[in-house]
Amino acid sequence: MSQSEVEQGRRPLRRDARESRDKLIAAAQSEFAARGVDASLEKIARDAGVSIGTLYRHFPARLDLLMAALRPRLQEFVDGANEVLAMDDPWTALVAYLEHLFGMQVGDRGFSDFLSRRFTDNAETERMHDEMCDQIEGVLTRAQDAGAARPDIVLADIVNLIWATGRIIDATGTTAPDAWRRNLHLMLDAYRAERAHPIAEPPMTSEQLYDAMVHLRDAR
Repeated sequence: MSQSEVEQGRRPLRRDARESRDKLIAAAQSEFAARGVDASLEKIARDAGVSIGTLYRHFPARLDLLMAALRPRLQEFVDGANEVLAMDDPWTALVAYLEHLFGMQVGDRGFSDFLSRRFTDNAETERMHDEMCDQIEGVLTRAQDAGAARPDIVLADIVNLIWATGRIIDATGTTAPDAWRRNLHLMLDAYRAERAHPIAEPPMTSEQLYDAMVHLRDAR
């Protein structure tokens, strides 16, 4: 029995079924990374050398396949984030966290899409999003409490930056793959406490942010 089967309480698969499932996950990882979370399931099945019916037997919903494909990347992100969060200097930790977050968007549209949207009908995606939001708020609040980051930045401002960075990566990936770093550090200069000045437009509320991330999912 594989580790994922143990964790999810499933009966062990026959060898041929396990091989089909592994091929589907590998094909999905490649296709989601290249095309995003709306990638063709039919193409994933073809690339794995199985029928679309076999895909649905293993993964009844798109999100089931997406999470199986993204799980290693999400764990890689969490592990790296935990290392960053242990840094002593609050501002350095905030910068390193955002560099880690956006760096993992590069070359992986599926991961980038996952960061940008909310999938309300899947408990695992909601849990992962909540965990990442807690991390962002934690590292941001720490920098604010230290007087390094301006006090009016909220989670929604960071998610806006996630959306913007994703578009920059899409636009420049083949011509200037590190262009996102310049934009990030320009924004980080604006985030410094000593650069703060009053802004007339208030930040989005938590409810507005959540609705916007759901809308991005539904609009595709």
